[in-house]
Amino acid sequence: MITYARLFIGGIWVEPSNPELLDISSPHDRSVIGRAAQAQPADIDRAVAAARASFDKGEWRLTPPAERIAVLRRFNALREESAEKIAHLISLENGSAGWFTRAGQPGLTRQANAYLKAAEEFPWEETLVPSDPAAPVRSVVRREAIGVVAAVIPWNSPFSSATSKIIPSLLAGNSVVLKVSPENSLSMGFLSELIERAGLPEGVISVLPADRETSEYLVSHQDVDKIAFTGSTRAGRRIAAIAGEQLKRVSLELGGKSAAIILPDADIEKAVAGVRFGSLLNNGESCIAQTRILAPRSRYEEVVAGLKELVESLKVGDPNDPDTFIGPMIRPDQQERVRNYIQLGIEEGARLVTGGPQIPEGLEKGNYVTPTVFADVDNAMRIAQEEIFGPVLVVIAYDDEDEAVRIANDSEYGLSGGVWSADEAHALEVARRVRTGTVTVNGASVAFDGPFGGFKASGIGREYGAVGLGTYTEYKTITV
Repeated sequence: MITYARLFIGGIWVEPSNPELLDISSPHDRSVIGRAAQAQPADIDRAVAAARASFDKGEWRLTPPAERIAVLRRFNALREESAEKIAHLISLENGSAGWFTRAGQPGLTRQANAYLKAAEEFPWEETLVPSDPAAPVRSVVRREAIGVVAAVIPWNSPFSSATSKIIPSLLAGNSVVLKVSPENSLSMGFLSELIERAGLPEGVISVLPADRETSEYLVSHQDVDKIAFTGSTRAGRRIAAIAGEQLKRVSLELGGKSAAIILPDADIEKAVAGVRFGSLLNNGESCIAQTRILAPRSRYEEVVAGLKELVESLKVGDPNDPDTFIGPMIRPDQQERVRNYIQLGIEEGARLVTGGPQIPEGLEKGNYVTPTVFADVDNAMRIAQEEIFGPVLVVIAYDDEDEAVRIANDSEYGLSGGVWSADEAHALEVARRVRTGTVTVNGASVAFDGPFGGFKASGIGREYGAVGLGTYTEYKTITV
């Protein structure tokens, strides 16, 4: 039993305002695996006050960038040393298969290294050459910290979401209150321990598990200067409204319903194999999952048959079993949500290729669903338009390339996508036509040096690399 009875506020473990601990349940069998304190508005007030005081005092804000980089590099090294424990904790509380949580650890290193490299090369201050040589002044442009950042993250990939926000925010000199989901109280408690060891000044960062109401209290707080949010589009709209009313800086990484376009010349076997990772990663509980599979009508049944064979070959079960590819949904309500969407697909008239709303045999004690593939799907169906957040794939036929692009773009979302083709140059041309923030070609992994974020209802702003670092700074111009 793992217990976190105190809260990490301003770099110090303190007693919570509410001493009652929340039971953390295993998605695998719903047994209690840990207990943790949960933040209330009073704890938010303490954390924001500590962040405000630390920022105004300037001990971290005025630290030279090279020294801030050194502290964050030390934090990243501590995280790397604990990679196996982090992977285990996330599998334990999220139900994410062990292959996924372990595979994600090198990605966290690449994400952090991209931010650190960007910070080393970042134009923290530069003097501009006047456009008019006769200008009587010169301009000194600075990039300075914004202030107190409220970083709010979801449960599905907690370490990645947390570090994608706290590392650039701290590199820029901000103070941070990180609000995490109650389900992730154990892994985020361990994150707090790593931060404590990294050696940040007092008050600079807090890590607080809390419910949605307390989260809204945080983002509405008058002493918060910027909101950085990852989560659902519905919650993002609410946060954007709060930010607009209070004129806070805001960045939003929201939902997706991404399409994988398989072009007629693609190697179908390779494309289907790529779906295994591009569409079914993290049990399908991923905002970037490419769950709409667009197949040419001339090869449609070939694609459908390949997906059926693939999905039926994947082991569903205990995330700690090394042979498991798909684990349980995180909570019973998420399990029910996915099962309801599968039933909806049947009612909408889609062809059930494999799977269905039934719970997998022998796994009734956990939050399991049966991985499902639908064919003969019209892109107007709800199962093609709405984010299901589970292992459910829909296969949509197209007649020509223009129609494939039109279908891919026919979505309120625009976060990710993929193109498969034997001609890489042509695939790149098609990728340029897809209206999403990220597109992979032939299963390439997502990079961390370039910006990541969404078009349309998938968000505002970007993360990763120099662009992501810049979103945590304000411009200041000094004329001399």
